[in-house]
Amino acid sequence: MKAILLPLLLFIGCAASAQMNNETLKNILEKEVDTLSGTSGRWQLLYNDLPMIVLTDETNDRMRIIAPITEASTLDKGLLLDCLTANFHSALDVKYALSDDILWSVFVHPLSPLTEGEVQSAVQQVYAAAVTFGTTFSSTPLLFGGNQTEDKPVNDEDIPTVILKKT
Repeated sequence: MKAILLPLLLFIGCAASAQMNNETLKNILEKEVDTLSGTSGRWQLLYNDLPMIVLTDETNDRMRIIAPITEASTLDKGLLLDCLTANFHSALDVKYALSDDILWSVFVHPLSPLTEGEVQSAVQQVYAAAVTFGTTFSSTPLLFGGNQTEDKPVNDEDIPTVILKKT
């Protein structure tokens, strides 16, 4: 029995500690998205008709999944503030970010510890944050610490006092 149990435990331990890399990520993306093209670590894809880009850097253990939303010039102060508020409450694992005069839905994470489920969730959240921009600004149905309901009132004693200094 010990002769069977030890190799089995070693196999499970190795499988559990397998690290994400470009090859594994590509295989997951091929199952998850509608179309995938590009070279290793630099993929363009379509997910529910939304274009996305996946960029990785295996050397520095980083990856990001991004989807363009709109040109920054179309954004007014109110929409920018809504994006910042959503980054805190409803965008969860993705964020709204500006780069090269484009507003993006962005998931950034170390590459190696990602699991297949986390990659699937990341693609879904980048998509949701992009398509809900301007309405709910959310990446999932979950709202983390946002508006309170009547069922769960907030007491002033529960809110820490923060003093901001003006520079």
